[in-house]
Order: sequence, then C-alpha cells, then structure tokens
Amino acid sequence: MKILFVGDVVGSVGIKAIETYLPEIKKRVKPQLTIVNGENAAGGKGIKEPDYQKITRAGADIVSGGNHSWDKREVLDFIDDPKKNILRPYNFSGDHVPGRGYIEINVNGKKVDVINMQGTALMQPLDNPFIAADKLIDKLDKDAIKFVDFHAETTSEKIAFANYMVGRVSAVVGTHTHVQTNDAQVINKQTALLTDVGMTGSYDGILGDKKEPIINRFLTQRPNKFDVDEDGRMQINFCVVEINDKTNYARSIKNYVITPNNQNFLN
Repeated sequence: MKILFVGDVVGSVGIKAIETYLPEIKKRVKPQLTIVNGENAAGGKGIKEPDYQKITRAGADIVSGGNHSWDKREVLDFIDDPKKNILRPYNFSGDHVPGRGYIEINVNGKKVDVINMQGTALMQPLDNPFIAADKLIDKLDKDAIKFVDFHAETTSEKIAFANYMVGRVSAVVGTHTHVQTNDAQVINKQTALLTDVGMTGSYDGILGDKKEPIINRFLTQRPNKFDVDEDGRMQINFCVVEINDKTNYARSIKNYVITPNNQNFLN
C-alpha cells in the first residue's frame, strides 16, 4: 500500500497550495490513501468546515489535527460527524473529548488505522502519548496497517516515539514544527520515520506567518501579534510511505517539497 501524507496546511495560501498541487501529486504518486494535516487551515490556527471541505475535495481521505484543533469553536459543529474523516490528537485527557483520535478505514479490503497523537515535551500536558499508544494499539486489529501522525515540538520525542513503536506501527510521521527534516528512514526494516514532514502554505513567510512581526520579536524581545502570511508564494511538503500489505512493515519512505525554487517533483 502507498500512503501519501501532506504536512500542516497553513491559512488560505495553504488551502490554495492543496487545491493546486494535491491533484497532480496524486496522479503521479497513485496513493491508495491520502492524509493531510489541517489543524492550521483556518487563519493559521484551527480548522472550519469549509476548510475541511476544500481539503477533502482536493483529494484528502483523512484530515488530521494537533494542538490547534480546538482554536476555532466552529470545529465542534462537525468534528463528531461520522461521515467526516477528521482527527484530533488521541491523547487529550478525559472520556468525553469531542471527535476521534483515530480512524479505521478500509482500503481495497485492507484495514488501515490512522492515529493522531500529540507530544508533551514543550507542549500542553496531555496524557502520556507513549502509554496512550500502548493501550490503543492493544485494542486495534493486529492485522491492520497503523499510521501515526505524531504532532510534537521536539525531534527527540518524535524519534523516541517511533523507536518505541517499532514493529507495532507501520509509520510515524511528525508534524507541528513546519520545517521538513532530512531523516526519512525505515527503522529495523519495519517502521517508517520522518521527524517532520514540513508545512503547506506561504514560502515567503516564517513557518507560514508574516516575517516582520517575528523578526521584531527577536530584535526587541517584546510580544508581537503574529499574522498568517496570506499573500506569499505557495509551497507544499509531503512524504510517500510504501507498506507491505502482508507484514504491515514499511518498505520505504520518501520526502518531497514543491516550492517556487524547487519544482523537481513536477518535472
């Protein structure tokens, strides 16, 4: 099975990049499943139903989330809709958290569990993702492919989580930091890892936001309001994971970018 995963969609430029590039990427990759992290789609923080609809119409089968999942109150109007394949981190505390932390989907007769987890290092004090994953995986079908979007700040936590999950999940792909890493690998010929897949949004900003307020913050050490760069040129960051349907082990993982200065994938 081939799974396409696209990094954090940021603002209207990110939506435009998804609409522009994702259909062509899918034509070339021919994935059986496409996952897009959309937690920054609505003005850089959160997601609204129109954003979800645009992302799925462009070709996403599942839209995953992260620490900004609740930043738009409108998400509560549709996150519990069983017809919508939208995720929020599984390890939010409590028994009555809206939405789902994983989705089981049937892909050409093969079960795939797509899991959203959030790290805790330098982030919100959610339930321990390592322990939460242990308990969840024990409940899931052993014959299913398991793909994890691990939304976390530190590279060490992402790499530690992937190594802890070796042989139990097919892939761990990191999101949140918006900069694609160059460490794609298959650990022990079993579990694919990419510490961060990167972002989809403005190529001309800083992590999708306008540059000036962020630079001023570093210059003055004073708080500044950060605004999403809605006028920049587009970029899209993604990876492709190939998985053996019989063993559920990853065969390969490759990371890609399309930017104004790097159109190699499209040539």
